[in-house]
Amino acid sequence: MEIIATDTDSTLARMLDSYEHPAILVTPDYRILATNDLYREAFGQIETDQGPARCYAVSHNFDRPCDQVGEECPLAAASNSGTRERVLHIHQTPRGEEHVDVEMLPILNEDGTPRFFVELLKPVTVAGAVAGDRPMVGTSTAFNQMLGLISRVAPSDAAVLLLGESGTGKELAARALHQASRRSRGALVTLECAGLSETLFESELFGHVRGAFTGANYTRQGLAEAAHGGTLFLDEIGDIPYPLQVKLLRLIETGTYRPVGSSQVKQADFRLVCATHKNLEQMVERGEFRQDLYYRINVFPIRLPSLAERSEDIPLLARSILQDNRGPDGMNYHLTESAVSVLKAHRYRGNIRELRNILSRATILANTNVIDQELIRRSLGEGAAGAGDRAQPGREPSLKQLELDYLRQLMRSHDNDRETVAAIAGISVRSLYRKLE
Repeated sequence: MEIIATDTDSTLARMLDSYEHPAILVTPDYRILATNDLYREAFGQIETDQGPARCYAVSHNFDRPCDQVGEECPLAAASNSGTRERVLHIHQTPRGEEHVDVEMLPILNEDGTPRFFVELLKPVTVAGAVAGDRPMVGTSTAFNQMLGLISRVAPSDAAVLLLGESGTGKELAARALHQASRRSRGALVTLECAGLSETLFESELFGHVRGAFTGANYTRQGLAEAAHGGTLFLDEIGDIPYPLQVKLLRLIETGTYRPVGSSQVKQADFRLVCATHKNLEQMVERGEFRQDLYYRINVFPIRLPSLAERSEDIPLLARSILQDNRGPDGMNYHLTESAVSVLKAHRYRGNIRELRNILSRATILANTNVIDQELIRRSLGEGAAGAGDRAQPGREPSLKQLELDYLRQLMRSHDNDRETVAAIAGISVRSLYRKLE
């Protein structure tokens, strides 16, 4: 523990070392009085040569409190409510900008006014504020609000329903929920519900014994069993046929199931995460989705913003995608400012997935490692030159075709390593197989 001000209540200052997270002691006028060892390990030493350090200056390089520059201020909120407040911020750290989950705990005088505040700072490791090795990146308000919800619910076992348009990154969000949960040492198991017949759905989810149906030549473990102790992610749950929904409901309610063709009842303990781009409430009203199942999976809904709602993230997303999408010889691609302007002006029907496809096409067409606005315009409005399975010149390629080009280029760049390519593309290996086929 380090006490910065001589008039600090030493008992309160020593209390900081009892917390499991980086912590500082702050006055109502934002002065930092003390820090614990974990804070200094994570964020470094606080300089006091120029007088008392203010929390907003240390964390954000601001010259005034956060709420005076358009940000949420947890200290002001805790001062007004007299109770703990929590907000997700982007802080300046020795490693650059990072997402931090900030919790402010007021310590009150006898008259109920705040005397001090304990600020707990919990780094959010599942997302980045700069292009790097984290699959989720963003700094926009919409992204931070979504990430804040993920941070709040991840440590619990509550069922989460991820909502949003196609291509907004629901599978990445499911992975972030798993990685930040208490089940992170277990497996994250994904079942894509779209297009599954009743027999295939039961076989995938519950497994089967040998001879259970034609073609069942061996006993197979189901995904419910594989997810035991971890997380089961049901992607596009809105596509499950109505007759199969009752079987899924039984698994969720009881934690029990029977493999196809078996009389043995098994148990599975998993955290449930579901995702859909459909309006499940409307499906319930139309009788297409069971109401009881809807309320079971919709314990904690999180809506993923479209790319139009977080357009300020496009430059960061583009540079992060290009870092993953290096050429066969390891070439690093760079966007010019004019290229970024064209990308920001485009209307994305396919969200981040479409952005990935556009940039993949640009790297295929690029003769150098510089991607300028003309190359981006070609990638937006013309078919890739060349052959075979690619779109014809002069015609705008479909999103599906752009995605296929992108995945095939990744496969070539990474020696057909499907697990690596799936991780870079932010999809499951099973999804990769299906898309390539």
